[in-house]
Amino acid sequence: MASRVLLISVNNYRNPYAVFPLGVMHVYDALVCRGFSVQLYDALVHTEPVEEVIRRFDPDYVGISLRNIDDVLIDVRETFYPALLEMTQRVKNAKDVPVFLGGSGYSLFPEQLLRMSVADYGIQGEGEFAAAELLQALERGAPIPSHPGILERNPSNAEHGPLKQCWVYDSSLTHFPEDVASYYLQKSTMLNVQTQRGCPLYCTYCTYPRIEGKCLRPRNVEAIVDQLKRYQSLGCRYFFIVDSVFNLSPNHVEEVCRAMLQGGIRMQWGCFLRPRGLTDSVVALMKEAGLSHAEFGDDSFSNRVLKAYGKGFTFDHIQESSELLDRYKINQSHFLIFGGPDETEETVEESLKNSIRLGGKIMFAGVGMRIYPGTPLFSMALEREVITPDTDLLNPVYYIEKDLSYEWLNQRLLRHRETNSNWIYGPLPGDYERVEAVLRKKGVVGPLWHYMEVMYRIGKLPR
Repeated sequence: MASRVLLISVNNYRNPYAVFPLGVMHVYDALVCRGFSVQLYDALVHTEPVEEVIRRFDPDYVGISLRNIDDVLIDVRETFYPALLEMTQRVKNAKDVPVFLGGSGYSLFPEQLLRMSVADYGIQGEGEFAAAELLQALERGAPIPSHPGILERNPSNAEHGPLKQCWVYDSSLTHFPEDVASYYLQKSTMLNVQTQRGCPLYCTYCTYPRIEGKCLRPRNVEAIVDQLKRYQSLGCRYFFIVDSVFNLSPNHVEEVCRAMLQGGIRMQWGCFLRPRGLTDSVVALMKEAGLSHAEFGDDSFSNRVLKAYGKGFTFDHIQESSELLDRYKINQSHFLIFGGPDETEETVEESLKNSIRLGGKIMFAGVGMRIYPGTPLFSMALEREVITPDTDLLNPVYYIEKDLSYEWLNQRLLRHRETNSNWIYGPLPGDYERVEAVLRKKGVVGPLWHYMEVMYRIGKLPR
């Protein structure tokens, strides 16, 4: 009889919408393909106490996934890792089985969270191969494999080498629970897909290279199309490409888009784009393949700050890319971080002024730059004595340039928001869920940020 594995997604955050747990789904698929009997418990989907699920399913192993550490909102600072620790304890209380932790959030603080929990193992980074190797070793009673991503509470073998993630994964994600997918289609109308992993860029605050590695690894396009066909068969009308940046390679974009067109994929989709390297032909192909929403992680509209943030592009690149998407009537939004390295009052004003030149595009603004270990910002914050080697970064700590303050930045952005309905700054209004429900009932799919500007402008959403 196949060993039973219970996978648990502890994410219960819905702001601004419920997000399909793609990472744990890939682990689910990989374990099924290796012959395990797998059940998924999703904290957003399933209301039955996990203890009852454990009693009925009687798992031999349990894996618990943490998607995010915190909300990355300086004025809220809600943390999510306590849910991981609580769930681990509940599982152990219900049945004393080997428990392993994983997920993108866990991978940022793997040793610390493993120590704080009562789990037996942790998997940093990609979990498809590591989880299967770990469980197969436990099945045989063999030593834990010296896989660089596997951590043990009580190591019995030699110290593992540095984390390296340079293998290619070709799973078509054909095995996943349809009831979970149906929940997200009902609540947020969208599912997710990843077309490549790894990020070779140098954004000063970014955790993608720590989680996925810097080596860019594209997926097999046939596996991508197979996954999208499965989504389409479930009635999905919109999907989001969760790559750190979809257009890191024009050849990859073209290969994926042509494969989608040839494979009969007829859904709208969105993605993260970098405002550099886009061409008319590439944007035209993405539009033909169904691109309807693009999100730019610009972070600033000041060239001085863009350089300090390690972005590798200028405001001219941003403006050119924005105009290019306008020509193809693709909705776009821009994300900004105020107060990071080298920000001044003058560069704040420059960004606000330049934002007007983009013609009313949706702007998501935040204050302060969250410091995570293993990032260039972490080293900079140490050097500038914003933090010390003993600072506990598991609880949110933010970098704000020394000559600025949160109070000044917050007030300046609130004043700007008063006269610019395209700016989304601060918590979502209390009426957002009601408006979201109305739009979903009318058949609107995908993200709703391009509707929010209209709602703010006509007074349907309060400021």
